[in-house]
Amino acid sequence: MLKLIFMINRVEGMSYERFVEHHRDRHAPLFTSIPEAERYVRKYTVSHPVPAANYPHRAYDGLTEIWFEGWEDHDAFFASENYRMLVNPDEACFIDMDSVAVMVTEEKKVI
Repeated sequence: MLKLIFMINRVEGMSYERFVEHHRDRHAPLFTSIPEAERYVRKYTVSHPVPAANYPHRAYDGLTEIWFEGWEDHDAFFASENYRMLVNPDEACFIDMDSVAVMVTEEKKVI
C-alpha cells in the first residue's frame, strides 16, 4: 500500500477555525465526490491538531493522508481531469502551498 502524507498550513490571513472548516467541510467532500476517488483511493483522511498537554505546539495546521494500491493508481488519480480541474484548484484557496511537507511511504505493521 502506497501512502502519501501531506502536512499542511493555512494561507496567510485565514483563521485556524476557518482553515479546519474548509478542509473538513468543503475540500474533503469535493475530493470524495469525484469518481476517481472511489476508483483509485483506498483511504483518505483529514486530521487537525488537538490540545495536548506536555507536547510541543503544533508544527502544522493539518494533515491529509491518501492511500493507493500502488503507483499506477496514484498516477491515474492525480492525472485525472476531475482532480486537475476541480480538486487541485481548491487546495490553493486554503493551503499555503509553499509550506507543504510530504512523506511518501509504505506501511510496515509492527504491532
